[in-house]
Amino acid sequence: MSQNIVRIDEATLFELLTVTSLFLVALFGTVIAYQAYRGYRRNDVASMLYLAVGLLLLTMFPFLINVAINTLTGAEQIVTVLLENVSRLLGLLAIMYSLYGHH
Repeated sequence: MSQNIVRIDEATLFELLTVTSLFLVALFGTVIAYQAYRGYRRNDVASMLYLAVGLLLLTMFPFLINVAINTLTGAEQIVTVLLENVSRLLGLLAIMYSLYGHH
C-alpha cells in the first residue's frame, strides 16, 4: 500500500489547478442543486428533486468519493475512477428522469 502523498507546499501548479477545479465543480454543482431543491420545496415539483439529486451525484459525490478513497484507503486508482463514474452515471440518469420520466 504505497501512496504518493503530495503536500500543498510541494504540489506542482498542475496539481493545484486540478484540485482547485475539482473543488469548484463540486461547489458550483452543490449551489445549483440547492437551488433546484428549493424549487422542489417551494413548488412541490418532484422533477426538481430529481434534478437536485442528479446534480449532486454528478458534481459533489465524485469529489467526495475521490477525497474519501484517497484519504482513507489505499485502494487502486481504478477503484476511485469506477466509483466516480458510477456516481456520474446515476446523476445523469436522475437528471434524465427529471426531464423525461416523471410527469
